[in-house]
Amino acid sequence: MKRYILALDQGTTSSRAILFDHAGMPVSTAQKEFPQIFPRPGWVEHDPQTIWATQVGVAGEVLAQARVPFSSIAAIGITNQRETTIIWDKNTGEPVYNAIVWQDRRTASVCDTLVRNGHADMIRKKTGLIPDAYFSGTKAAWILDSVEGARARAEKGELLFGTVDTWLLWQLTAGRVHATDPSNASRTMLYNINTNSWDDELLELIGVPRAMLPEVRPSGGVFGETDPAVYGATIPIAGIAGDQQAATYGQACHKPGMAKNTYGTGCFMLLNTGSSPVLSENKLLTTVGWRCGEGETVYALEGSVFIAGAAVQWLRDGLGIIKSSSEVEQLALTVPDNGGLYLVPAFTGIGAPHWDPYARGAMLGITRGTTAAHLARATLESIAFQAAGVLSAMQEDAKNPLTELRVDGGASTNNLLMQFQADILNLPVVRPKVTETTALGAAYLAGLSTGFWESEEEIAAQWQEDARFTPSMASDRREELLANWQKAVARSLAWEETE
Repeated sequence: MKRYILALDQGTTSSRAILFDHAGMPVSTAQKEFPQIFPRPGWVEHDPQTIWATQVGVAGEVLAQARVPFSSIAAIGITNQRETTIIWDKNTGEPVYNAIVWQDRRTASVCDTLVRNGHADMIRKKTGLIPDAYFSGTKAAWILDSVEGARARAEKGELLFGTVDTWLLWQLTAGRVHATDPSNASRTMLYNINTNSWDDELLELIGVPRAMLPEVRPSGGVFGETDPAVYGATIPIAGIAGDQQAATYGQACHKPGMAKNTYGTGCFMLLNTGSSPVLSENKLLTTVGWRCGEGETVYALEGSVFIAGAAVQWLRDGLGIIKSSSEVEQLALTVPDNGGLYLVPAFTGIGAPHWDPYARGAMLGITRGTTAAHLARATLESIAFQAAGVLSAMQEDAKNPLTELRVDGGASTNNLLMQFQADILNLPVVRPKVTETTALGAAYLAGLSTGFWESEEEIAAQWQEDARFTPSMASDRREELLANWQKAVARSLAWEETE
């Protein structure tokens, strides 16, 4: 009987399942979008039960499409939107509050206080992170302090905390396994990346009881088995990694100095720095990449762009100037350039290398000649401009110039965007044949842990180039565009009043 790996890819706007064969090729894909909840400006939530229902649903759908029984699944890999925080009752499995999404800014003032009180340097040295509302720890503390009785229950061990991977794992195993992996743990602001353990000083400072924390296990390793009630079979869950680390693994960036950029809801660039964490001098994050079995922990530098593909969704849902996200390239191609228009999509603050939670979206350079096509083009260009800022900071930190940038994610199929990215970076941009590298990375981790694949060398050999975009823009034009972009960003910073 032919065997497969099932990857569960739980993202910010949809849940997906992808079935991979031994060649690392997708056999079948299923996807379901779910509602975004915006209780107040800057707040973003999801219903945890909807996350679970859509994820378990698409897994069944993808196997039905491929006419593959669950008994043919060698292992399941999980990859997830990171930092999104869920707290639930240990006995009933009922969430005590909605999932607070990574984009949510409600704890920005808490993070400001941590900085004002002189904790930023300690947090950075222990976690590799900058105190910011982006990360899970302050979200968890907010739930404990805002839901009546939650803190007391957490301290008694009645409540469990987890990022989305932990929530799915707990559901798949019918509550038998409460665990996470180092890539997700390193995004909480509670985990010491030097000792690879939860840190008591950070737990006390941020206010999260140790009793509610998941066990941290290797990213590549068997976490448990699915409960038969879920899929009618017991299947090993053998790989877990946060979406960006999974994409880096799926891009076969296994060696130090290799980098990838994922174009999804946000935009995330990771550079493999090897077995030692490199602390950034340019406001980038130092994060755990992955750890396989008893092997060494692999670290990475990361730059996070909060709004990338979400800006295209805004054109579709907020403004209605396109009917589907795929139309944006066609519309943008109807004009030769941006017409002097710059969009800074700081809808939920701005990430690396600025880290300003109080920045807000801005559109500069509007004239009577500005059209919807110019806005479509400026939106795509904003994604590339933000990535360029991250890469510039990353190369300064790593002190090792890149020779190419590997790309993936939904928007990497947009040729206009990829060519502009190569032009603005002055660097080749390489797209692989399999662009679903986030799910593929989770599949590879699960497959390696269960003997489905033999080695990292075997899976690296499966990586194939689909398209290479080489820079063709004149240097003076590149410099002009980047200078105008920086002027636009400067006008968007510190727009909201700090609390």
